[in-house]
Amino acid sequence: MPRSGRPKTPLILTREEREQLTRWARRASSAQSLALRSKVVLACAEGGSNTAVAERLRCDRMTVGKWRARFLEHRLDGLLDEPRSGRPPRISVDQVEEVIVATLETTPPNATHWTRAKMAERTGLSKSTIGEIWRKFEIKPHLVDHFKLSTDPLFIDKLYDVVGLYLNPPEAAVVLCVDEKSQMQALQRSQPALPMMPGMPERRTHDYVRHGTTTLFAALNVADGTVITSLHRRHRATEFKKFLTKVEAAVPQDLQIHLICDNYGTHKHPIIKAWLEAHPRVHLHFTPTYSSWLNLVERFFAYVTSDLLQRGDHHSVQALEADIRAWVKAWNANPKAFVWTKTADEILAKLGRLIRRTSNPGH
Repeated sequence: MPRSGRPKTPLILTREEREQLTRWARRASSAQSLALRSKVVLACAEGGSNTAVAERLRCDRMTVGKWRARFLEHRLDGLLDEPRSGRPPRISVDQVEEVIVATLETTPPNATHWTRAKMAERTGLSKSTIGEIWRKFEIKPHLVDHFKLSTDPLFIDKLYDVVGLYLNPPEAAVVLCVDEKSQMQALQRSQPALPMMPGMPERRTHDYVRHGTTTLFAALNVADGTVITSLHRRHRATEFKKFLTKVEAAVPQDLQIHLICDNYGTHKHPIIKAWLEAHPRVHLHFTPTYSSWLNLVERFFAYVTSDLLQRGDHHSVQALEADIRAWVKAWNANPKAFVWTKTADEILAKLGRLIRRTSNPGH
């Protein structure tokens, strides 16, 4: 006969105990060990066996039995860690939780975010203690990231189209990410830079003289990372048509050409439409509005900016263009292919989580 095991003492929770356990289990600031113990007790209170609860929470059956027994004997206090030898903690768990909850769920009077000084004044703890708590839980009230959700009615269709080209490129075809980096300024610093020395960074003057601008047209090959580029002083449909002609001539005639572009008006000009009709092997694919992150050539432009433009010192536009051509030549000698890994479904799932976290998103 199968063994039924020893009968378990019924685990019945009061309303206050259930509320506290739920807070411990869900609060992001709770220690992971305490959150697991709370989930174990809540699951046991539903009538589950130790084995069933262990499988559900993916933990050991002995762990479930331990915290079931500990709760039955000591109730909520039994789930907390027993005091250990050594110096007593400077602050209590409740104080830590107060800091975390206040930081995440409130704002200080007459301010948009908490600082260490403001939180220390509110809680009575020292500024260094507040900083230590924030570092431990990786909370950075002084930082903010920006985002812009696309309002393109064809967002999903365009997303699947572009990501499909990245993950499953068509046969006998080349996929190129195309864009323009406009208004690149030839800046000449008013004084020579002071070189970097041990214990001292390079120093530059904040003022400069502008000598004009240029635009870099680039087509990044998704397969191998090489780029086709052109430099033009103006940024019109005429210049874009010249660049398309250069791209079309650089690709072997037996290959189809798929170009991923943004929604800039130049890319949809009647001149461009007429050129595309005359070159049927060239196909344009547009990213959704406010979705430049979908175009891999933006990552290439970021390298141009950090490696060349941020600290550049150029006496003329010609000098700037010469440096850009030399930089691109060196890049193509040792290109870096950017590998897209996210599927369209994964991107949509992440955007869905972001929208759910915002209040009244309007999407």
